[in-house]
Amino acid sequence: MTELLIRGADVVDGTGAPRIRRDVLVKNGRIESVTAPGLLDGTDRIIDVPPGHVLSPGFIDMHAHSDLGLLTDPGHFPKISQGVTTEVIGQDGIAYAPIDDATLDIVRRQIAGWNGNPSDLDFSWRSVAEYLARLDRGITPNAAYLVPQGTLRYLAVGGDQRPATARETAHMRELLAQGLAEGAVGMSSGLTYTPGMYADTSELRALCEVVAEFGGFYAPHTRSYGAGALEAYKEMLDLARETGCALHLTHATMNFGVNRGRAGEFLAMVDAAIADGCDVTLDTYPYLPGATTLSALLPSWAMSGGPDQALARMDDPEMRARIAEDVDVNGSDGCHGVTVEWETIQLSGVANPELDPYVGRTMIDIAADRGEAPVDVFFDILQKDQLATTILQHVGHEDNVRAIMAHPHHMGGSDAILVGERPHPRAWGTFPRYLGHYVREERLLGLEDCINHLTGRPAGRLGLSDRGTIAEGNAADLVLFDPATVSDTATFEKPKQQAVGISHVIVNGALAIDDGQPTGNLAGHSLRRMT
Repeated sequence: MTELLIRGADVVDGTGAPRIRRDVLVKNGRIESVTAPGLLDGTDRIIDVPPGHVLSPGFIDMHAHSDLGLLTDPGHFPKISQGVTTEVIGQDGIAYAPIDDATLDIVRRQIAGWNGNPSDLDFSWRSVAEYLARLDRGITPNAAYLVPQGTLRYLAVGGDQRPATARETAHMRELLAQGLAEGAVGMSSGLTYTPGMYADTSELRALCEVVAEFGGFYAPHTRSYGAGALEAYKEMLDLARETGCALHLTHATMNFGVNRGRAGEFLAMVDAAIADGCDVTLDTYPYLPGATTLSALLPSWAMSGGPDQALARMDDPEMRARIAEDVDVNGSDGCHGVTVEWETIQLSGVANPELDPYVGRTMIDIAADRGEAPVDVFFDILQKDQLATTILQHVGHEDNVRAIMAHPHHMGGSDAILVGERPHPRAWGTFPRYLGHYVREERLLGLEDCINHLTGRPAGRLGLSDRGTIAEGNAADLVLFDPATVSDTATFEKPKQQAVGISHVIVNGALAIDDGQPTGNLAGHSLRRMT
């Protein structure tokens, strides 16, 4: 198909402007024309749009964990069926490029809970350029990549908990510059994950200077979303002030009991930085629970040196007791400075089939059945699953979610982990949940405003001048949906369910979803930073 006419749609163009009835002609991957109804005809395929249905730009997921999923399952149905036409990967400071052989082995094991660890995937790339070229062989959505700061630290410093030397910092700066020059859109950090969390502010400042030189942005998972959350956000905002680096606060939340009702304090800090001239944006997902790996709850010192050393410490009675005291009494920095509330920790996926019966259950429930302390069950599962376990963490607050979502610099990001039997429903439902729950039902956002949150704003952050809005000459990434019925159907009990109300999804001019069904078209590709 080289031409596609979408006839009689209510076009919401991604700028925030009111919807308008239009015919849209797609030709050779681009939007050829946007005209008043009835002026165009005679194309290869015509979609006659039912009255009231909306055509919008394709949704841009500002926080995705699909680095390997795009390669092992390029059809990417959970995300494309939501209307996602572009994802930003390389998140939370740990990913797969740039890489060397030794670091690749560590990274594959450390984030198996995010991405799986497929034994049959060819991991022959090493540079950012080679990874992006691998994506270009054929994927359904587009993808933009962030250079992961924690992986840089593995390459230059190793996994030990210590400051980087001047020479090591210079090496990280060189690796970062190369990745940005090869097309990455910025840098990510995971500052509650090892080894990224071992970097001090001066090390991060040195890296942000490089990101600023290339015109990219810094996307940190901050040092805390619990106790110390405001201090953690201040560190990032001060980096933006000091370096001039654009800052994107990814999965921006205020979680745990200590932060109930405190979103306004966080947003006041963001607004003050913007008033000072800083370029600050943020994204969130429209749910209360978070999702991560079970091993993320470990204190940072326990993960020093990598997975093997962490597992060895659990076998050492003295070290095991020290870990238990941190997670149960003192507060673990891996758990955002608070003690682990075991009733909030629900297992969502395991690699070891022996542990399958625990999926979907809370740690407190498993411990009660076994007649053991939750922390002992914690150690047992981590060891049997070799740190690959994923969890849901029920620690969010609706008032905080709503306040942050309504901010004028807010964007959508799923933070979706696709692996595991019971993943977070955001993997299948984030974007329709925005449109159904928070637009139609709750009326927190107007439809045109929400579409701007999910399309035009993120395209601007990514520097994609030809995406994110419906305009002649732009890339034809489009979603057709019924605003009266669009809704997420994924639940915490049954998370792998297709949304309703989204009939067609178009990526680079090719139908990826046609009448609600996947087409198999692999029209997506990597989106490199535009200079």
